[in-house]
Amino acid sequence: MKDRQPVLLRTARSLTANPSDAEDLLQTALTKTYVAWDRIEDHRALDGYVRRALLNTRTSQWRKRKVDEFACDELPEPEPAATGDPAEQQALHDAMWRAIMRLPARQRAMVVLRYYEDLSEVQTAEVLGVSVGTVKSAVSRALGKLREDPELEPVR
Repeated sequence: MKDRQPVLLRTARSLTANPSDAEDLLQTALTKTYVAWDRIEDHRALDGYVRRALLNTRTSQWRKRKVDEFACDELPEPEPAATGDPAEQQALHDAMWRAIMRLPARQRAMVVLRYYEDLSEVQTAEVLGVSVGTVKSAVSRALGKLREDPELEPVR
């Protein structure tokens, strides 16, 4: 767990709105993994099991809460496009994450697994328990929404 914790925490952070929720989510997923330890057939594939526990736990949380995100009346002014300045690159990175966090939960999970966790479409489909076609179409729609996001306009 200690070796894989940073990677798993990164996945949890990309599924939640703040770092505290991510830590709670990871702790819950690891607890579920511990409880199910005797039922896990292949202990070499624990990353996939824990990722699935993360997604299932977060999905349960989403279902319990009717509103997890709140719309605001005004969006902040977008930052100018990055030109190599580390501060501008960080601003772009933050803007991208805000845009990703505005995606629907299922699309967000697929984008995170595909592009941040670098899983293939087949692996993403297996982790989420959906077909490869579902992953392809949902990721395509999510990328379309990201392209349309006004906060990311300076990048285009």
